[in-house]
Amino acid sequence: MATLEVRIFGDPVLRQKAHEVEDFDGRLAALAGDMFDTMRARHGVGIAANQVGVLKRLFTWEVEAGDPDEEGGTSDVVGGAVVNPTLLEASEDIDEDDEGCLSFPGLFYPVKRPLQVHVAYQDLGGEHHEVELEGFLARVWLHEMDHLNGILFIDHLAKHDRGEAMRRIREYRIEQGLDDDPGPRPGGLLLGRGR
Repeated sequence: MATLEVRIFGDPVLRQKAHEVEDFDGRLAALAGDMFDTMRARHGVGIAANQVGVLKRLFTWEVEAGDPDEEGGTSDVVGGAVVNPTLLEASEDIDEDDEGCLSFPGLFYPVKRPLQVHVAYQDLGGEHHEVELEGFLARVWLHEMDHLNGILFIDHLAKHDRGEAMRRIREYRIEQGLDDDPGPRPGGLLLGRGR
């Protein structure tokens, strides 16, 4: 497995809609493995394929479950790869909490999301599943599903937070020399359908 380049806001691939996965093969499993490695190396809880320049409807996620601070409590890591997710239902109850994104390094802002969701998806073998999620897990899945549709967490921000986030990410791009890029990089449409 390997770590992949995480695309930073300003890269056009982040605004493109990913394509349905049709081939459940070793290449898909290898991509998911590389995404897990990339996510862990960046200390993220989720990453979508768009964020590594691949327009496939795939994301990986991993969080700690349980509370090690409770008496007798333990903390287990849960996660997986999610392919072709579809939001079936979302609660009217809303939760607001800070979100960050690997494509916006160091930025965290309050985002409102449904408290509970019902999602259909496939696993890496193509098997169909449905799951109901609540709280933080619902937030993680909705954030990653947004990525697959070219929607970013800043699109959910209040106007003043969005303006500040845009300013801060522009400063980050300048500091990192990302705006000196001589031209388009591989990814996006080149790695899209049927692969």
